[in-house]
Amino acid sequence: MARTGREGRRLWPSCAFLFRRALGSILMGFSAIDRVLVLHAMQRGLRFLVFFLPVSGRWLVVESRYQMMDLSTTSVLAAKAYKYKAESLVKEYLLADSYVSYTAVLGGILMCKMAYDITSIISLLYYKGYGSLTKTQKLEWNNRGMSTIHAIFITVMSVYLVFFSNLFSDQLDGPVTFRSSNLSIFTLGVSVGYFIADLAMIFWAYPSLCGMEYVLHHMLSLISVVFAMYSGEGQLYTYMCLISETTTPGINLRWFLDTAGMKKSKAYLVNGVTMFVAWLVARIILFIYLFYHIYFHYDQVKQMHTFSCILVFSVPTILLVMNIMWFAKILRGLKKTLTKRQ
Repeated sequence: MARTGREGRRLWPSCAFLFRRALGSILMGFSAIDRVLVLHAMQRGLRFLVFFLPVSGRWLVVESRYQMMDLSTTSVLAAKAYKYKAESLVKEYLLADSYVSYTAVLGGILMCKMAYDITSIISLLYYKGYGSLTKTQKLEWNNRGMSTIHAIFITVMSVYLVFFSNLFSDQLDGPVTFRSSNLSIFTLGVSVGYFIADLAMIFWAYPSLCGMEYVLHHMLSLISVVFAMYSGEGQLYTYMCLISETTTPGINLRWFLDTAGMKKSKAYLVNGVTMFVAWLVARIILFIYLFYHIYFHYDQVKQMHTFSCILVFSVPTILLVMNIMWFAKILRGLKKTLTKRQ
């Protein structure tokens, strides 16, 4: 680089073009941090520039007695420097294997905050009755919007990981109960962030948002998801349980329609029928399949730690009992609605 500068001064009054060209090719071999240091020094635009850079255990001295670049080039390189710095931060910290779960939990909490605020803004703009709701109703309204966003996210990811990815395929070697990936850990982390945020809101406004049965449901889900995320055990069965969030948008839509005074509308009836079918498939039949899978993979299940085995057997059982109780209520409500229609 020093020789390039001398040649440039001999052949051209200004070595800007040659220096930029040479520097661009040389920087490609540097690490992201080294490039940031070089570009940061060049950004200062001094006519006489000397800076030191550690490369491969030695120091390079880069010297130029002429203006190296114009303002536009400096701005572009400055932007690239910040880009390299951001990429390095994301790769080495936020998405590093040891930090993925923490990043995901924080991201899940932030997602809940954004979903809560966006629900409030959209409702205020497009639903005239939102302003007339009580403070408690607005809190629940926004909370249900938040839970709907999480339900859509976790349902899509759970269905993909369980049925469409090869992560939990029986064709792969090794026990299925010990398989995990950065994607599966990140997804569970986002769900942990949601359960933390939702539980905080439930306790803060208790019992306005829901009763103790929802607290029990969230606590069981949170414990299972956290342990599966950090231990890497039983993630398949955790995702099978999380697929039950498929019914959450229908439950929330039913509440929205009821609060908006549309209980006698056709949309309310269609949503009730859809919710009945979704609940039967995602919270009854799928849980039966979960126990079927546990039975035929019991030799792999018993290899897990004792606490993992307790969670795998107890949590789905408790949730299935709760699902059957709620399903009976849904069935009675649907029958009552259809009778009134007739």
